[in-house]
Amino acid sequence: MKIYTVGGAVRDGLLGLPVQDRDYVVVGATPADMLAQGFTPVGKDFPVFLHPQTHEEYALARTERKTAPGYKGFVFHADADVTLEEDLRRRDLTINAIAQAEDGSLTDPFNGQADLAARIFRHVSDAFAEDPVRILRLARFAARFADFTVAPQTLQLMQQMVAAGEVDALVPERVWQELARGLMEAAPSRMFEVLRACGALARILPELDALWGVPQPEKHHPEIDTGVHVMLALDCAARAGYSLPIRFAVLAHDLGKGVTPSENWPAHHGHEAHSVELVEQACQRLKIPNECRDLAVMTAREHGNVARAPELRANTVVKLFERCDGFRKPQRFVDMLCAAQCDQRGRTGFEEQAFPQADYLEALLAAARHVDAGAVASQFAGQPQKIAEAIHAARVAAVAAAITATTNN
Repeated sequence: MKIYTVGGAVRDGLLGLPVQDRDYVVVGATPADMLAQGFTPVGKDFPVFLHPQTHEEYALARTERKTAPGYKGFVFHADADVTLEEDLRRRDLTINAIAQAEDGSLTDPFNGQADLAARIFRHVSDAFAEDPVRILRLARFAARFADFTVAPQTLQLMQQMVAAGEVDALVPERVWQELARGLMEAAPSRMFEVLRACGALARILPELDALWGVPQPEKHHPEIDTGVHVMLALDCAARAGYSLPIRFAVLAHDLGKGVTPSENWPAHHGHEAHSVELVEQACQRLKIPNECRDLAVMTAREHGNVARAPELRANTVVKLFERCDGFRKPQRFVDMLCAAQCDQRGRTGFEEQAFPQADYLEALLAAARHVDAGAVASQFAGQPQKIAEAIHAARVAAVAAAITATTNN
């Protein structure tokens, strides 16, 4: 029995990156051998065991055979006669098909080290085409390793997979899982660049794919494609280290522009309402978590109002806070301001532009929240129908005073 470290741990070690998790493959052993050494079985589809001390996962070397469409249609064979090279052959990319023995020596039958040096994503074998999740994984890797390119043969294979309908067999939860992980990488725009190049984005997120080729409004440099703008804004969110909900909100904030009739370009009147509808549609289809959906809907609906905040009257500002549930959930409102800031900065040459609207609206929200709603309500005992109106009026007065103070300063 021999044990090898495989996959991302070897890849990242060779790249000089921190190694987070280690995967191990065991060659020349049977499930009985593993049990005899105190390992605990955890795998259902194929034999995976937990180490008795470290509780790390050890998988028996295995081969696999495609039996049905999608990513679950496989039959696995794991036995003592499966070789290390056979196990590595079933892996997705050459850079992930390198094994390291306990003495540090490397087994690299598919020249993964050369592709690491050349910064290339290359599939190990045509078996890549049997699992559509690999398209998503490769795109996610592109977001992490932004200076890598996809080998032409691999891109062609991915395009063939999309044409064959393999991507359509993916379940929504798995699609979102991979997209969410890619969104949290350093250059998430690269993930969508790869998905567009192979045609998968049009099948997974057609609402987003429709933005390329659509010009921005004249005041926002119409020569900048809306899809390009969204990617610039998304990478801005990544550089700021923003959370997943904020990054998804940035990704989805302009979806409505994709349905503007071309004869109306570069104007996009009413795109906010269309954006909200499309965000909700995409979130329902992909089963995106409520936290991400709610912030994305709010951002799509309100980012234009945020951009022109200094022009808004006090009553309009308070209505904005009320629509966004800012009095009960002020942090979510601040998160929306962060997304709106990325929208503002998501244009070439605008990356470091000041966004005073954020501080301005935060200050006004603080003033409105300072109103003692309970004290206002107590003045209308026996007249409950007047309480909401009175609280609203008090908040408008507080915001008006804050606007005046801001203007005078």
